[in-house]
Amino acid sequence: MDIAEIRKTMEAKMDQTIAAFKNNLTKIRTGRANPALLDSVLVDYYGATLPISQVANVSLLDALTISIQPWEKGMGAKIEKAIRESDLGLNPASMGDLIRVPMPAMTEERRRELTKVVRGEGESAKIAVRNLRRDANDTVKKLVRDKLASEDDHKRSEVEIQKVTDRHIAAVDQLVASKEQDIMSV
Repeated sequence: MDIAEIRKTMEAKMDQTIAAFKNNLTKIRTGRANPALLDSVLVDYYGATLPISQVANVSLLDALTISIQPWEKGMGAKIEKAIRESDLGLNPASMGDLIRVPMPAMTEERRRELTKVVRGEGESAKIAVRNLRRDANDTVKKLVRDKLASEDDHKRSEVEIQKVTDRHIAAVDQLVASKEQDIMSV
């Protein structure tokens, strides 16, 4: 493995870290309804546990209400129960075959708590990026020790790896700031 491959592998893993971080941010509730909020809720479906999106249509009725249309008649009660028992703090209401999930208004205190959660998730993502940087630098040092790369290559690769790391950390910071602004807007 040469230095270019090491950098390319590291960059791909950093991109995956950013994607996972974005996915985690969608699960943190803002004041608006978002169908992705229910992705983590699992429903018992004939002995298997499946996400709600695999047993029903999940869409938005308006900015503050998620609607769920089960594909089978008997699934409504199970979906309602799963949402109530999740740690999302949501209270679904049935209207015939349709389940409505209104988003409760968030207090100022709850908004501040959520911004702390977002910052914590951001810090975890930055730590993961920094760990990938360390691993890449260690791999390059091993190449130098094994005489497969020169000291000059090592210095150049450190600079390149740091630039990639800085770019990914800036992306995390930007995502955190965007999510915080989203949460704090009333």
